[in-house]
Amino acid sequence: MEGYSKHFILALFAGTLLSACGDSGANYTPINDGPTTIGFQSDLAACQRLAKNQTQLTQEAYGAAAIGAAAGALLSAVADDDDMVGSALGGAAILGGTVAVENQDKKEDIVINCMKGRGHAVVG
Repeated sequence: MEGYSKHFILALFAGTLLSACGDSGANYTPINDGPTTIGFQSDLAACQRLAKNQTQLTQEAYGAAAIGAAAGALLSAVADDDDMVGSALGGAAILGGTVAVENQDKKEDIVINCMKGRGHAVVG
C-alpha cells in the first residue's frame, strides 16, 4: 500500500504543476513606463485573454508530460527498476513541468507584445 501512496503523490504533483502553470503567464501585468492611459486596463484584459487562449501551449505541456512518462518507464525497465510507475510519473513531472514553465514565459511575452502593439509603453 505504501507504493500506491507514493505514486498518488507523484501524480498529484505532476498534475498540479501542469495546472498551476496553465494561465499564470497569461495573468501577467507588465510594467508600464510612464503614465497609465485610460484604455490600459481594457487593453490589458484583452491581451491577457489572448494569451490564455493559446491552447496549443497547454497541449505542448501535456504532450511533453506523456513523453517524459514514456521515457521514465523505459529507463526504469532498462535499469531493472521495480518502480516503473514512479519513474514514469517522475519523468512526466520533470519534462511536463519544464515545458509548462517555458510556456508561462511565452504567455507573458504575448501579453507584453500585445500591449506594445496597442501603443502602451510597457517594459516587461
